[in-house]
Amino acid sequence: MTLTIDITSDYICPWCLIAHHNLQQAIATLETPVDIQWVWYPFELNPDMPATGMDRRTYRTNKFGSWAYSQQLDAQTMQAGQANGVEFRYDLMQKTPNTLNAHRLTALAAKAGKATEMAERILHAYFTEGQDIGDIETLSALAADMGLDQAKGFLLSDDGISDIRAAKQQAVAQGIHSVPTIRIGDAVLVGGQPVDAFLSALQTAIKNLEVVQS
Repeated sequence: MTLTIDITSDYICPWCLIAHHNLQQAIATLETPVDIQWVWYPFELNPDMPATGMDRRTYRTNKFGSWAYSQQLDAQTMQAGQANGVEFRYDLMQKTPNTLNAHRLTALAAKAGKATEMAERILHAYFTEGQDIGDIETLSALAADMGLDQAKGFLLSDDGISDIRAAKQQAVAQGIHSVPTIRIGDAVLVGGQPVDAFLSALQTAIKNLEVVQS
């Protein structure tokens, strides 16, 4: 039995990391064996971000009105992360990156059946290691660790850019305006939902699949 899970996310969203972690925890507690087919959809929260990114303090101060308030928001996600076993290292982050190439790399990895592995690696590279995930050299190194040696040439080209833009437009047309947005069967969950919420959605989706296949 195969259950498809659609994830619309962006790599600068801390709640995307928390939600994915909690979803994985929920899947691990399922009593019914099920194969998960992950489908990742890109959603650029900052499509106009310079290709080289921006100094994080400058960007966050401009966005939220003050660096102090930005740090309060960071503290909230750090607290939520600690409660869910996720570590955020905002102290290591120097830039807020442009995420276009990270999304392109995930799409490339999907062709090799490694989209989820790639997405997880990019999220952790940014949030727990403070790496610049807008940098092609950084992304190429992450990809090489997974055997995607063609990634650098791909990222240096224009391949896949229009696909990422089109996917964002399609998401908005479907009513998606924030991330993470996760579809599990007929359920759509938005934000950093707790493990129990994901588990309930998973169990319902599995029951529905069993009815269809019986």
